[in-house]
Amino acid sequence: TEVHKIPATVLSRCQRHEFRRIPVQLIVSYLDKMASGEGMTAQPEALTLIARQSTGCMRDAISLLDQLASTGEGITLEKAQQVLGTATSQIVVELTQAIIDREAGHGLDCIHRALDGGADPRQFARQAVDYLRGLMHVQLGNVEQLDVTSETKAQMTAQARAFQRTYLLETLRLFNQAASEVRTGWQPGLLLELAVAEAVNLTAPQPVETVHAPQPVYVQSTPAAQTPVAQAVPSST
Repeated sequence: TEVHKIPATVLSRCQRHEFRRIPVQLIVSYLDKMASGEGMTAQPEALTLIARQSTGCMRDAISLLDQLASTGEGITLEKAQQVLGTATSQIVVELTQAIIDREAGHGLDCIHRALDGGADPRQFARQAVDYLRGLMHVQLGNVEQLDVTSETKAQMTAQARAFQRTYLLETLRLFNQAASEVRTGWQPGLLLELAVAEAVNLTAPQPVETVHAPQPVYVQSTPAAQTPVAQAVPSST
């Protein structure tokens, strides 16, 4: 799958096909048709959640839909969150606000409530990274690319304004690192706690003092005093 490692003599004899992730809206549209064809009722929010969890893979999205439809009941957002272990979106928002307010205790409480409620640590870390990444896009003026509801977009805009940009980028790096290492950690919750503690303790950048250049002093020059010019007087002989 790594094209740059294939020798040119082999690559020239092969057909090359580039596979890309399927957009969320296209997956949602296909899942909605499937659910209607099977006589199932599915909330649009639940289908959107399934599409996001599939990360652009239609096969995974269909598999998740079958899993949720196995109970024979309607597919709601709450049910999808419970089955997929993602019923923590609001806790992620609270966690972000706790980091903005530099309240480490509240941030740790958000993590404990999420994990005690059955959330997967790795999935929770991914949600935090995805949300912080969304705030970064808001700060960079790319809010149109966010695939969220208008209410969530307004909430993200408010938190993005409260985040100093450098502080947001460092916090995003901390949680991205935690999401990468949480699988191998012997206590996954600890990595999330460390990310919160380090994020809260990040030193806020000091404002740069503006150094004003000294104003030039203009000295008005006075005309030089006129000195009398001696006149030559012819001498008498």
